[in-house]
Amino acid sequence: MDMFNKVTAFLQQALETREPSMNLLDSFVDHWKAITNYYIETTDESRPVKQTDIPWRLRQMLDILVYEETQHGEETGPCMEYLLQHKILETLCTLGKAQYPPGMSQQVMLFFSKVLSQLQKPVLHLINVYRPVQKLIHLCGLPDSKTETEESQFILAVCTRVKKDPYVLNYILEITKDSQKRCSSTSDEAVVDGCSGASSPERAPSPQPSSSGSAQSGAHPSSSPHTATGIIPVLMHLGKSQKSRVMLRSMESLLLLVSLPQEDTGHLLAEKTPLCHLLAQRLTELYCLIPSSLDPADIQSYSGAQWRDQFTQDSTEESQSFPGSENVHTFFCFLDYCNELTKEAPRVLGSKMARTIHLQWLKGVIQPHLLQMSEVGILVHTALLSCSVRHIHSPLLLEELVQFLLGSDTHCEKRQDTQTHILRYRLIEHCNHISDEISITALRLFEELLQKPNKSILTNLVLRNLEKRGYRLPGSGAVDETQRAESDVLEETEELEEDPFFTDMYEDSGFGGQEPLLSLPERNRERRNPSVHTEVADTVNSFLCLVPQEAKTSHLVQGAGYDTYVHDAHKLLKECTALSLDWNWPDSVKTTETNPATDFYEGHFLQILFDRIARILEQPYELNLQVTSVLSKLAVFPHPHLHEYLLDPYISLSPGARSLFSTLVRVIGDLMQKIQHIHNVTDKLMMIRRQLMGLEEETMVDHVTLLKGVIVLEEFCKELAAVAFVKLPIEEQ
Repeated sequence: MDMFNKVTAFLQQALETREPSMNLLDSFVDHWKAITNYYIETTDESRPVKQTDIPWRLRQMLDILVYEETQHGEETGPCMEYLLQHKILETLCTLGKAQYPPGMSQQVMLFFSKVLSQLQKPVLHLINVYRPVQKLIHLCGLPDSKTETEESQFILAVCTRVKKDPYVLNYILEITKDSQKRCSSTSDEAVVDGCSGASSPERAPSPQPSSSGSAQSGAHPSSSPHTATGIIPVLMHLGKSQKSRVMLRSMESLLLLVSLPQEDTGHLLAEKTPLCHLLAQRLTELYCLIPSSLDPADIQSYSGAQWRDQFTQDSTEESQSFPGSENVHTFFCFLDYCNELTKEAPRVLGSKMARTIHLQWLKGVIQPHLLQMSEVGILVHTALLSCSVRHIHSPLLLEELVQFLLGSDTHCEKRQDTQTHILRYRLIEHCNHISDEISITALRLFEELLQKPNKSILTNLVLRNLEKRGYRLPGSGAVDETQRAESDVLEETEELEEDPFFTDMYEDSGFGGQEPLLSLPERNRERRNPSVHTEVADTVNSFLCLVPQEAKTSHLVQGAGYDTYVHDAHKLLKECTALSLDWNWPDSVKTTETNPATDFYEGHFLQILFDRIARILEQPYELNLQVTSVLSKLAVFPHPHLHEYLLDPYISLSPGARSLFSTLVRVIGDLMQKIQHIHNVTDKLMMIRRQLMGLEEETMVDHVTLLKGVIVLEEFCKELAAVAFVKLPIEEQ
């Protein structure tokens, strides 16, 4: 406002001192006639416009219009009337198109920009304003343009005015029945082309960033006479500029249009313009430019960025540097931009954008790569998808992502169901891939999914199969919990005592209950529920005592006890509780009884995880860490059925069913047999542990995979014990 007052004062002084005998209209007309006379009198067509007085006279005309508006208030002043009646803007647009004198288009765009931004009253609804603006928009976004800076400034002024006066959007978009048909057919063809063009992984790898590349040839819809018209294609074209300021202005301009809150404007942009198609197309182009030779470790460690960060001077220095990092950074910045667009847009528009991104990018490009046979391709694109999951925070985009990855089925799964959702099946199978690296990357993908605020993820992967509690022995729910726990402990102890390996383990560890490993604090004992106290203590001790004493080494290392996991478990529980707060999960288990004739199936996801944990003594250390990380995250979620199935060691399982605890018991049985053949097993385990902690240099050791597996197993049991403890009701802790 201070600057506006200064300009007004300066103009008034100039008018009084330079042209005291002339009124505003005469002065305005004089400047305009001087411009038109230039074209009549001049003969030097090569003289640049900056060497003429045209720029100065245009500035004077603008100053007069601005000053006149302050003097006339709501009424239209004579100078504005003259500008409208004599179609001055239309004439300027024609002169700019002719680029005569050279550089005239820049001056015209600057003049239009300032008229739209400095005049306070709405003007875009006036026919002699919006028609020239439409024509000038058509001059923007042309190939090899030298006026990108002025174009972006002009387009930003237009979008800012539309944001201020949303009803003028109709005048800017130039919606006609013919353009609607072209927009609809273009979008439909693009989805088909995107799917067919990437259906074969050999056709889909990242093209080279050259004008002859397949991605680039389809990258410029603005080069088509049908899609070049209109402000949306122009904005998308300017968004590809090499000039960061031009790119930023175009992206901010589009955000202004998309964030118009009215549902009717959202519907207009969604259905009557190619916005959604062009946005998804650009995201797909940038994804295809990422080289297929990326190291998955670099992708996994990429921290990401917000879309505005790419315009800071030191953004390149701050971003991680690795081969292909520039392409990765550009893609994820644009993905973040799509996040913001779908979040800020009216729901009808945001949903259409998210759905189009689903069809063109996820289904059209990523899915063929994930379903291919090449292990290298599967690995890279799974890592990129995992990183994408981490960076998607728009609820609408996330919903489409979950639909793409998992589908929408909520019924209990059936064994060997490979047809309901082929991509879901293959991704879960990749967690059990012959390639350990692919398995680790696929597990990371699901770990990222489990951290997203979407109820459907847990329901689809796990909870729908636990809904009826079919893992329990029919009729066991009627047994008193305390009696059931004592009975189960007795039965399990008797069963294990029949095995000579478990006899020694129990004698050494004191698992029978003579010296419990966990004793809850004594303070406020009178306020506690003794049965809950006993149950939690028994549960925690059950996990702590699983690993036999001769295979334990954490107690020999300072600061490696079970309590070190409690703090992390508390933090994770808070995060998961906050995540699931609005999911309306039950507070207690259901009493539904299942049909005894129905076999329980834990579902494909838990089946693979249990199969993996059953082979913990045979798998690489890094793979074991990832499997246990996913299982521990599942165990933390505060759903009563999930808690019972994963953390209750005393449930009576139905025939053929297995739980996490029963799977671990079988692993311990296998462990007891194997360590009998290893001399000085405790010393070797201690050496391996110190090597993993970086306290000793790595040396060749026999049975190194087994020994590392034992260490991971011990830590996993401690982690589960900590999770069981922190999930104790707060008044019982």
